Amino acid sequence: MALLDWVTSEIPIVVQADLLGLNRTSLYYKPVPPSEEEIALKHRIDEIYTAHPYYGSRRITAQLKRESFLLNRKAVQRHMHEMGIAGISPGPNLSKRRLEHRTFPYLLRGVTISHPNHVWGIDITYIRLQRGWMYLVAVLDWYSRYVVSWAIDQVLEIDFVLDAVQRAFAVATPKIFNSDQGSHFTSSQYIELLNAAGVSISMDGKGRATDNIFTERLWRSLKYEEVYLHSYESPREARKRVSAYLDFYNYRRLHQSLDYKTPAEVYYQSK
Repeated sequence: MALLDWVTSEIPIVVQADLLGLNRTSLYYKPVPPSEEEIALKHRIDEIYTAHPYYGSRRITAQLKRESFLLNRKAVQRHMHEMGIAGISPGPNLSKRRLEHRTFPYLLRGVTISHPNHVWGIDITYIRLQRGWMYLVAVLDWYSRYVVSWAIDQVLEIDFVLDAVQRAFAVATPKIFNSDQGSHFTSSQYIELLNAAGVSISMDGKGRATDNIFTERLWRSLKYEEVYLHSYESPREARKRVSAYLDFYNYRRLHQSLDYKTPAEVYYQSK
């Protein structure tokens, strides 16, 4: 509520809210922090999905039941949706905005990626904290594995995705931009941004995590080499450590698939 002046203004808060078109009841709303049980469950779902990105909600539910988590598939789908790691099939009660979301065909089947900025991929992943979680979005050059840009936030809104894309376009423009069919990447704002840049839009097949395999490998490296080795006490610490890791990943981490070069070496030397 940064638009409201709670201290110095002589105009009552409710009047300020009416002038700004804000709902009065939201002025005093304080989000309920997640329970320890919810945090533990989401963290475990993240671990399972990171190890097996081809698992859908059915298999994840089965695995959780084997570990004595008592919940049904619908509950698992809800958690996965909140975590941004899997799309939920649209139901009948959709808003007009949701109905306007578009999907595009997968353009990369049989394509040989031959140079930097030929194909970029974008994806969102869940970053766990001691008492909650954050969301990380990254734009990855598939040829060099170079992270062109990234953003991290505490809420799963479209703004941080658009910010990451805009900062990536300040570096270069790919020929093809690939994503999954998540709501962020089928939104009109995202599609308009890519269309304005003149890139071809590609989207994974429904439920096909292997279509975005390079980004899935980035997430596994990040989590096994950094996130799972620490227990972030705050969003600030998470941002700092994730930033340091992605810098290491780009400029110092040697990749066997790149003939033991770093992503930055391949990205900038091959252009």
